[in-house]
Amino acid sequence: MGYRWTSMTDVDEAVVVVMNSLDEDGAIPGWLSKTINQSIKDSDAEYGRYFFEQVRQHAPAALKYFAE
Repeated sequence: MGYRWTSMTDVDEAVVVVMNSLDEDGAIPGWLSKTINQSIKDSDAEYGRYFFEQVRQHAPAALKYFAE
């Protein structure tokens, strides 16, 4: 179940979780991918755009797990 991002800090925290998952496992678990994809859908578009900007910058290998 996703949650609605209401600030850039919410998005930043999600990006840190993505980065940590890649560092630990080399992949994004299915539950995390589903949760973040739902958050992207449920949140204002500006937060979705910001999420993708941050992932491109900090964890580009994770882009394949998320729908743009």
